[in-house]
Amino acid sequence: MGLWHFSRRHALNWWVQVIKVAASKGKERLMGSILSRSNDNSNVGDLIEGSQIASCKRQRTSDSFWEHSPRLIPSLPDEISVQILARFPRIHHLNAKLVSRSWKAAIMSPELYRCRKELGKTEEWLYLLTKTDGDKLLWFAFDPISMRWQRLPPMPSIAVNDEPRSGLAGSSIRIADAIRGWLGRKSALDQVPFCGCAVGAVDGCLYALGGFFRAAAMRSVWRYDPIVNAWNEVSPMSIARAYCKTGVLNGKLYVVGGVTRDRGGLTPLQSAEVFNPHTGIWSEVPSMPFSKAQMLPTAFLADLLKPIATGMTSYRGKLYVPQSLYCWPFFVDVGGEVYDPETNAWVEMPIGMGDGWPARQAGTKLSVTVEGELYALDPSSTLDSARIKVYDHQDDTWKVIEGDIPINDNSGSPYLLAGFLGKLHVITEDANHNIMVMQANRQNHSVPSPSTSANSLQKLLHEVPEPVLGSEANMWRVVALRSGGSAELVSCQIFDV
Repeated sequence: MGLWHFSRRHALNWWVQVIKVAASKGKERLMGSILSRSNDNSNVGDLIEGSQIASCKRQRTSDSFWEHSPRLIPSLPDEISVQILARFPRIHHLNAKLVSRSWKAAIMSPELYRCRKELGKTEEWLYLLTKTDGDKLLWFAFDPISMRWQRLPPMPSIAVNDEPRSGLAGSSIRIADAIRGWLGRKSALDQVPFCGCAVGAVDGCLYALGGFFRAAAMRSVWRYDPIVNAWNEVSPMSIARAYCKTGVLNGKLYVVGGVTRDRGGLTPLQSAEVFNPHTGIWSEVPSMPFSKAQMLPTAFLADLLKPIATGMTSYRGKLYVPQSLYCWPFFVDVGGEVYDPETNAWVEMPIGMGDGWPARQAGTKLSVTVEGELYALDPSSTLDSARIKVYDHQDDTWKVIEGDIPINDNSGSPYLLAGFLGKLHVITEDANHNIMVMQANRQNHSVPSPSTSANSLQKLLHEVPEPVLGSEANMWRVVALRSGGSAELVSCQIFDV
């Protein structure tokens, strides 16, 4: 209760002094002062310090006056008040909600976030999903302005009816063992809600899709809205699936592949669907043909090797899905396929792209698009370093960028990739199990736009034919660090609010 009153009175005293200044200097001058101060991080502290000194000399305004004031800020039109609140950094929204009921309603209103977008005050945050030793999934958000981490509300509990576990035979047993191997615990499928769920971010919200619980694949989709700081369930997928791949294209969330559980056991999926966040409706997308899987020479191999999507990324207006044939623990790359939303059809992935796409644990292929360029990380050069590759769509080749990345490959998920604040980021753990967010410094290693010629690309990218350990051109710097303990990196997402 004391902290609540402190936060509320703190903000109240600040605005009381600002409002008194408005009475003598005019509202227009007030707005100019506040707008200029919002661009200087140190001025907020100056305002608060000044308000504390002045509050000792003036009579305090009562809480009841603030609560019952018909306006967000007394003597100011609400239109101006909303513009003032829209300039608050997101990290302070939690405290701002404590000022009054009207402020809480304004901070949580869509109108304020539309205003932030119009004013160019949206902030890009990094959202990181981790899994603890107890198989508990935890989300954290990183604010690059305040350099602070925040823990998100826990993902909701799920109630799923028990189902018989009979019928896991033949290749289905191999799939189940593979999934349990990824998790590292034989009982994980039975105990962990959202085990194997996919995650995505679209229209300013996080989504957790499907997964396993009590050995059953789920159709459920949960959305985290940062405006209200809460999870809520939205329309489920048409098919229960786990370990599916997600991608965002044209403001819609696409889901492909994964595995599901039916009477015959766990079965790989070729189906795809798309979610429209504005209508809340799922629509069908043509299934992936897996054309190369149809070319296996014998029925035995066709039954032994199962096709599976090992990644998905949005690039140049299309969705690129690398694919593999697997019989645990072996994965055989078979290129991939590309979905074109204009034709609503799949075509074969360019050969060079599919053959050169680096793979990590269990055949998973991660990638990220930053400023129109497609990047992937190749961890296979040594045990303690990795290299970044960029795809040249004109030559249909992956080119290595100079500068090794320190990777501590002592965990099941040693790294993640993110396009954050217009730059490439690698998220990994150091030897002390600290989670590091490393940013690529491209000042001296600029990557050209997609329209750059192949000859120019050769000049701007330094291709490395062999691993270059201890390179002098170190292009990476750590921009964030937090204690990870025994947590495993699962996924990361970026979005603007």
